[in-house]
Amino acid sequence: MNLRVSVGPHLLSRETTQSMMLNVLIALIPTTAAGIYLFGAGAVWVLAVSVIAAVLGEFVWQKLMKKPIQVGDLSAVVTGLILGLNMPANVPLWVPALGSIFAIILVKQLFGGMGHNFMNPAMFARAVLLASWPVHMTSYILPQRLLGTSTAQIGVDTVASATPLLAANQWTLSDLFLGNIPGTIGEVCKVAILIGLLYLVFTKTVTWQIPVFFIGTVALLTWLLGSDPLTAVLSGGVLFGAVFMATDFATNPMYKIGQCIFGFFCGLVVVAIREWGGYPEGVTYAILFSNAVTPLIDRYTKRRVYGEVKQHA
Repeated sequence: MNLRVSVGPHLLSRETTQSMMLNVLIALIPTTAAGIYLFGAGAVWVLAVSVIAAVLGEFVWQKLMKKPIQVGDLSAVVTGLILGLNMPANVPLWVPALGSIFAIILVKQLFGGMGHNFMNPAMFARAVLLASWPVHMTSYILPQRLLGTSTAQIGVDTVASATPLLAANQWTLSDLFLGNIPGTIGEVCKVAILIGLLYLVFTKTVTWQIPVFFIGTVALLTWLLGSDPLTAVLSGGVLFGAVFMATDFATNPMYKIGQCIFGFFCGLVVVAIREWGGYPEGVTYAILFSNAVTPLIDRYTKRRVYGEVKQHA
């Protein structure tokens, strides 16, 4: 009889990487569908290229390095889809392809694969693309199909805008909520994002601490600075980032108190960049900065081991 001896604690769970990634993909269905409905065929091509490049990049790398092929865990699909949803629908297709390869190879595989990356792969790739090709990454178009009854944009086909966040006050709250605004494929329809959040929390795929503290901090600090907190939350990528990127399993703190601090720090950096930085949107960099301090947060919020004796100098 073969016995497996290992160090406790021993936790049994039916959850697997594949099941958790599948839950994330299900949660992304509403915002993906909304993005495709609003932006049309261009969004389909961007998302398809991003996902295919991520999966192929992971498969080829693992094949060349003679490692177990793990594309079946769906993590590469999630990375590719999230990256694609962070792009304009009119971006050249080589941009999402290159971004997915950056995300999979440079951030995920070179650091040891799934669970070993210290930054969110999709966010890192988006930051690289923003720095390298800012025109492609920040030239947005109006949705081809408008939800609801937007008062200002009916009859307008496309409007290019490098900084739609700066013009947030020209949109009504219903425009911001339903997605009748220029922006990336996945960030514009807030109702779809909130449906995804409810599913993730209901299935216990993510906890509520990070999204709530992230969004709450942005709203509170914006209000304290004299601006409209609801407009600030519904503008740009705050909701999408708080729900689908800041909650990345491998790059946020382990304990709930640490996750609260993490969410607060994300919101703080977003508001600081928006108010005093030279860049109108700060979600990408806020999440990356917070990823970098996650080990520090874990260090000071970890639970004391039962029976541990405090070391005296």
